[in-house]
Amino acid sequence: MSQVNVAALLSICLAVAACSKADGSVNVRQPPAPAGAPPVGPAAPLPRPLTAAAQVGKELFFDKGLSASGEMACATCHDPAHAYGPTNDLAVQLGGPRGTSPGLRAVPSLRYKEFTPGYRDTQDNPDGFSVPGPGGGFAWDGRADSLAEQAQAPLTSPFEMANTDAADVVARLRRSSSAAAFARAFGADALADVTVAYDKLRQALQAFQIEDPSFHPYNSKYDLHLYRRPGGELTPAEERGLKVFKDEKTGNCSGCHLADASQDDGAPPELTDYSFEAIGVPRNPQIPANRKRTHVDLGLCGPLRTDHGQFKEDCGLFKTPTLRNIAVRRAFFHNGVMHSLEQAVRFYNTRDTRPELWYPTVGGRAKAKPDPDFPTYGLVTAQYVGGKVQKYDDLPAPHHKNLDTQLPLDGRAAGSKAPMTEQQLNDLICFLRTLTDADVVAANVPSAALSCGQ
Repeated sequence: MSQVNVAALLSICLAVAACSKADGSVNVRQPPAPAGAPPVGPAAPLPRPLTAAAQVGKELFFDKGLSASGEMACATCHDPAHAYGPTNDLAVQLGGPRGTSPGLRAVPSLRYKEFTPGYRDTQDNPDGFSVPGPGGGFAWDGRADSLAEQAQAPLTSPFEMANTDAADVVARLRRSSSAAAFARAFGADALADVTVAYDKLRQALQAFQIEDPSFHPYNSKYDLHLYRRPGGELTPAEERGLKVFKDEKTGNCSGCHLADASQDDGAPPELTDYSFEAIGVPRNPQIPANRKRTHVDLGLCGPLRTDHGQFKEDCGLFKTPTLRNIAVRRAFFHNGVMHSLEQAVRFYNTRDTRPELWYPTVGGRAKAKPDPDFPTYGLVTAQYVGGKVQKYDDLPAPHHKNLDTQLPLDGRAAGSKAPMTEQQLNDLICFLRTLTDADVVAANVPSAALSCGQ
């Protein structure tokens, strides 16, 4: 873990632990948040003025002049109004020199990264009992060990900000609207040396994300519930959904998305264990790179990560993301193949029992009109007679042994009973909506035909 991440972790834990009660609740008096920041919740650290580095980092985060096109900033794909995630439902975003180059993976939210440890091949699992395995790091494949290191990827990616190298980035920085603030923060000579300037730029972006409360407000309904604050009373449906979330025989979401506050210091849950899993997400034909059958995204094994290709047991594994603000996303999983929370949850529930809804069928005959009871929530809306379902169509057969076998993705036979009932699935979605931060809930959570009251 980087020194900056350690410092951030300690400051957040101390801010919470100092006021923790024996039952895990906290009593923190919150001063006003900085202008423009979302309201800070009961589990968040006390707001404090941004350092000079974080202030210039904020300018850099919104500075389009750092990109080759002059039209892309960090905030282009990580919009504060959308929990620092994309504003649209594209599977991959467009960038590059002319703003027309498609990426390879879905853009994640930048919220709640401050506890993320650096990548390790054998990371201890935070749950305290799971066998250590790959964990930590930033990006879907964990190839960056800090927010500063992660920041260099979009700066020089040919399908993002499209700078050729560090020197190219610094040259744009010198001409940008952020140059004066950069010099004030780091000294007049900071821009003279490419190595120094590039390092300071990445540190500034990291400082902004670590220090600014808008990246970790901890003010969702679930946070209020955990810390027994007004507005945190769960409805019966949300309560049932929380039980499904934790139930090892139904949803089992907490197997990877830890949902309880720390028993040691009352620190809030991150809703991830930072581990890597292979779950056989269907191939997404909407990603232009996937038009070539030879292109396969194997996560830890590449192609964007280049140091693990020899570890075949890691092929197909992607990082477990936080579920905070999951209800406001419009593209799910590493390849953005699904576009609603309901669809993503139903995939977990019926990947094995109804694989024909998620993967292509080869051979057979498509009915002119599906039967009235044929589900319409899957990726495949045609009903086939005969043929063979190409399950795990985006993971080569030699790597199928790497698939996670935890319930609900336990490999049960097609046609058998799904782990969750319709009621349980409905309740689970209701609970997942409570993980949405207060500043994004009203504008971005889509309406759906489900009842979350009773």
